[in-house]
Amino acid sequence: MNETKSKSGLKQLLARSEMTVILAVLVLGIIFTVFSDSFLTAYNLFNMSRTAAIYIFIAIGQALVVIVGGMNLSLGYIGGLTVVITGYSMEVLGLPAIAAVLAGLLVGILAGFLNGLIITRLKLNSFVVTLATSFIFTGLINGISQGHPYNQISEGFTYIGREGLCGIPYLLWLAAIALIILAYIFRYTVTGRRYLASGGNLEAARLSGVNTDRMIILANVGSGLFAAIAGILWISRTGSAQPTTGSDWMVISFAVAVIGGTLLKGGVFNSIGVFFAGFLIVMVKNGLVMLNANVYYEQTYLGLILLLAVSLDSIKQIIATRKLKQELKKQYDK
Repeated sequence: MNETKSKSGLKQLLARSEMTVILAVLVLGIIFTVFSDSFLTAYNLFNMSRTAAIYIFIAIGQALVVIVGGMNLSLGYIGGLTVVITGYSMEVLGLPAIAAVLAGLLVGILAGFLNGLIITRLKLNSFVVTLATSFIFTGLINGISQGHPYNQISEGFTYIGREGLCGIPYLLWLAAIALIILAYIFRYTVTGRRYLASGGNLEAARLSGVNTDRMIILANVGSGLFAAIAGILWISRTGSAQPTTGSDWMVISFAVAVIGGTLLKGGVFNSIGVFFAGFLIVMVKNGLVMLNANVYYEQTYLGLILLLAVSLDSIKQIIATRKLKQELKKQYDK
């Protein structure tokens, strides 16, 4: 009896969506540890954790719109615009770090609000809207910065991005706290449940009295905010505000979000999955360098991983549907 229960419990544990990415992280960790002496060093783990934390914030920004059935192709450019505004505020305008950060966050929120407002008021597809605004934000980035980075960043500003607590980077602590807060909101608050319901079935949620337009705007504002946070933390990590920041975030945002268990059809968010997916992507990039793989093919590898993750999710659904049909057939035959 106990053995049957333990087997059932193990089967339920392995069936959880985040277990695939957790196992992948463990397997890759073992492989890279065997083939590289420097992979498991404290220095390398600390650096990977810092990058993974920023990837998690990027992925949250994408996941928030995917949950309601949309997407944000302008995410990286919102992050880049935030970086430029923050750097410009500190170096050119001479504003204190706190004021510069607030300016950057405000830009991210306004950019997200603009996306949400256009989508809901003009009833346009999020793909079209965010593709168009990505060009607008790119133009602003280039126009304001003229292609030049802002390097006069105070040492105090880089403290959070470069230091840690108990051997764990502050950035990772912040990412974990953000995921815990989101998990609580989606699970225990009315707004969170309405938010998920809007993504699960937009029309059904609307008929149930949920203001779905408000949820979509909220999703895009949240996406812009987290893109801005990722951009500001990237400045803190590197000590420089580069106008090219965010140009490669689109693949990262979808890869981490989807691999982490965020369904493209909406309605689902998995904090644990997103946390480990952030590490998975960093480990792949880090491991390729350590194994002397051709880094020019990095985007190819990431694209294949994303395709595999989406395929696995689809395969799981097909298997589950077949099992359900078989069970129903057995009951009908009885």
